[in-house]
Amino acid sequence: MLYTGGTIGMQLGDQGLMPATGFEARMRDRQARDGQKLPSWYFRELLPPIDSASMNQRNWLEMAASIREDVDAGRCDGVLLLHGTDTLAYSAAALSFLLLGLPVPVLLTGSMRPAGTPDSDAWANLFGAMQALHQGLEPGVQVYFHGKLMHGARLTKLGAAELDAFAVLPRPRTGPRAPAIASALDYRQSRRPVSLAVLPLYPGIQAAQVQALLDSGVRGLVLVAISQCPQGHVEFGIYAAGSQLAATGLVSAGGMTREAALGKLFALLGAGLDQAQVEHWFALDLCGERAD
Repeated sequence: MLYTGGTIGMQLGDQGLMPATGFEARMRDRQARDGQKLPSWYFRELLPPIDSASMNQRNWLEMAASIREDVDAGRCDGVLLLHGTDTLAYSAAALSFLLLGLPVPVLLTGSMRPAGTPDSDAWANLFGAMQALHQGLEPGVQVYFHGKLMHGARLTKLGAAELDAFAVLPRPRTGPRAPAIASALDYRQSRRPVSLAVLPLYPGIQAAQVQALLDSGVRGLVLVAISQCPQGHVEFGIYAAGSQLAATGLVSAGGMTREAALGKLFALLGAGLDQAQVEHWFALDLCGERAD
């Protein structure tokens, strides 16, 4: 069990709810009081624990390295990662591509309300996730939340008030499946942070604004080749505008979510691939992100 912070372990401080250490003792106490029959587990935490609104690429790399270390050492048959909900979908997507080829399942969960507060969903999500791992999951990254198992590179956070905050929305996912994962993309491959940006298009956006972002030193930009709608996808060739975008060299993300597109771009560029290689692998389905 890898604890990163987030709402699930927050406690009240001088300035309000804050990420806190000491979650292992609280969990073991709750497990004992509830009589929960769980698989054997041990606890690791990334310090300091953070609010997931502060999540960044270095945190993703630290999570991946910690998971890789324990799995390769043969210390676990599965990983449960506790994470805040604000950026959980982004981290799940990034880890889906950073951990390609990992031989054990990785499951993320968190909660909308801190453990120990009235009507909290923390223990139901946490113990439900552990039971799901105990029952057996295929290797890959998934999310368990509000009784649902969801693909790590397909889900989106839909709300901040309801406990059922995440969903995999219907999106036509297109793209041939990669016949094999290249060694450069294997989970053992080291990665480095990459300057990336996301720019939703909106009425009145100016070319100079886009150019300024491109001139800022970014290595990759998630622009409009994914749908900005919760449901649907971008298909080049239907509208003239789409054809013009394709002609500029923009690469279609098919039915990928913004979270998946960003995480995939990070994993590819972070592995040191050149532009042609990135475009090649971006167009292929690597773990179910763009093909059912």
